[in-house]
Formats: sequence, C-alpha cells, structure tokens
Amino acid sequence: MSKLELIATATFGLEAVVKREVEALGFKILKSEDAKITYIGDERAVVKSNLWLRSADRVLLKLGEFTAFTFEELFQQVKAIDWAAWIPLDGKFTVTGTSVRSKLHSVPDCQAIAKKAIVEKLKETYPVERFEETGALFTIKITILKDRVTVTLDTTGPGLHKRGYRVKDVAAPIKETLAAAMVQLSFWKTGRLLVDPFCGSGTIPIEAAMIARNIAPGLSRKFVSEDWEAIPKNLWQEERKAAYAVIDYDADVQILASDIDGRAIRAAQENAEEAGVDDCITFTQAPAEKLTAKQDYGIIIANPPYGERIGSAKDLGSIYESLKSFLEKNPTWSMYLITADKEFEGQMPRKADRRRKLYNGAMEVCYYQYYGQRPPKAEKTEE
Repeated sequence: MSKLELIATATFGLEAVVKREVEALGFKILKSEDAKITYIGDERAVVKSNLWLRSADRVLLKLGEFTAFTFEELFQQVKAIDWAAWIPLDGKFTVTGTSVRSKLHSVPDCQAIAKKAIVEKLKETYPVERFEETGALFTIKITILKDRVTVTLDTTGPGLHKRGYRVKDVAAPIKETLAAAMVQLSFWKTGRLLVDPFCGSGTIPIEAAMIARNIAPGLSRKFVSEDWEAIPKNLWQEERKAAYAVIDYDADVQILASDIDGRAIRAAQENAEEAGVDDCITFTQAPAEKLTAKQDYGIIIANPPYGERIGSAKDLGSIYESLKSFLEKNPTWSMYLITADKEFEGQMPRKADRRRKLYNGAMEVCYYQYYGQRPPKAEKTEE
C-alpha cells in the first residue's frame, strides 16, 4: 500500500462535521481549512472514504503542491509528478482549473500547459506519440491560490451527494450531504422520535435512517476510481462486504415524515425503498399545521419552504405560526431547521440556541437549533 495524501472537500460550514467523519474512519488529519480536510491514507482509504463519508462533497488525491509564478514553472512542476503511477496507457485524462489572486490568472492557459506537461511525462513511460484516451477517466484539477498550486486527482466522479437512491425527485430538494450533516449536528439518536413535517422527496428522514442503521452512504453507487488499475478491485469488494456486515437492522429507528404534497410523499416512499429504509420511516400526506406531539422529547429536523418553494407569504405565515405554537406547547421537543429566510427567527417564540451558516448548493442558508428539555437519565436498576 502507498502512503497517500487525501483531501475531503466540504461545503463551507461543514468542515467540522467532515473532519469528525474522517477521524471516525481512523485516518490522521493533517489540516482543516475552508472547504477541505487533508488527511493521510492509502489505496484502501480512498475506497473507505468514498463509501463512508456522508457530508463531504468528494475525495481528492493530492499529487503535488508548489509555488509557480510563470508558465514554465507550472509546466516543469506538473511534469515532475509521477503520472504513470496512476494513469495507464489508455487513460482518459482531463484537466480543470481555478486561479485566485495569482500571477497565472488565465485558467485556460494553465489547463493547456498542465495537460501538455502530463502528456510529456507519460511519454517517458509509454512509447507512443499520441494517447488514444479510451479507458478509465482521470479528472485532474489545477488549483492556484496566491501563486500556490495544488494538483489533485478526483477519485469520486459524480459528487458524494449522489447516493443512488433518489429515483424520484421534487422541486428544490436539499442535498443529501447537507441533510446528513443536519442530522449529525443535532442531538437525535436511535430511540428518540424524529419528525420532518416538510419531507419533500424524503432526503432528511432517509439520511437519518441510514445513519441510525449504519448504512454506508456510498454502498449503492459506483465511483470513478473503481475503474483505476492503481486501486486493486479486491479492495472495493472487501470494503463493500465489510460495510454490508455492519448494517444494524435491529436499531430502534422512529421517524415520521410528512408533506402537504402527495406527489412528494410518493417520491419519498420510492426513494426510501431504494435506500433500504422504508420499513423504519412512516410517511404521511399532511400539512405542517397538523403537526402534533405523539410523545415527549421528540426532535424536528426539517427544511421548510423558502425561496422557490414558497407557495405564498400567507402559506409561509401559517407554517411559522404552527411551528411557533408547537414549540410553545411542547417544551421537551428540540427543533433544527434550515432556511434562507432571514425573517424566520423573529417568527419563533424565542431566539435559537445556536445558529450555523451553511450552503444548500449555492444558496446561503442558516441552520437554526432550538434545544428542548433534556430527557431524564435512565435510572440504574440493581441486579
């Protein structure tokens, strides 16, 4: 196995969540920065990271980092990387790039120069003048920030939020990675009731159920690095087998999910079936105004309507009034809501106990956390 430097990219605001996930997998963190966690692993770590990271966006392999002020410096440093260790003779490789506050500001030129450097380096290993590029895909990114160049290889392919269970969708869904982070940032755990009264296509309840049952989020999809010769196929087979073995089908999972839209509920049910968690989520078509507490110490985790999802200001007012009333009547309940509506907190009976700025795609949102009374600790019984 090789010692590799890996980067788990993250949406701004979720770095701490992703860092905890990486640590939980047993990998040593090198540094945590805006939107990325850098850590040490090997080929098996590439596999485990893609299968298990719930809130990260993708897993990158860091191949080089250097300073470059000229195109010649960029060319020589990129060429110095051992590209044949990863890209086979028939590999299809594309180069993407970004440049911020750097002398090398023309991204198309940087991409072209980097591609040429890679080709020249590969020619030292493979005796060809032209590469057919008909095989596995390798996406290389040249990121330049303040003249510091980072060269990475994407091991994921389509982003990690693409779990593979979303067979039906509705308007303005929340990303699976963000939904998983919302659950992990809450105090919900198995044995406590979780309610989502705006479930849409079911993302939050499905992610919660997968967490509760310890289902690896990447278990039902394929990753671009599965086609790479440099990562043995048996690693994927072994890690998938291990992931299936640790699924907890006996977990005490209590989740109620509802939505006013019948189409959304039907979509959510199909998605839950695809994810293998339909038996621990009860879906109901109902407006949020019908929300009632069937027991104490429950938790609401939700993505209420805002922006494009708002039917009308009157509808939104009714929703806020029902949430306010619910919190006032049920002091043992906790509520975790994500919204882009900056007027939301003023509509509630009190200020949130905690707020966290996050992003749902490109939209800035706030995660409001209202803590209810703590459940009493279970009394110890004498033997």
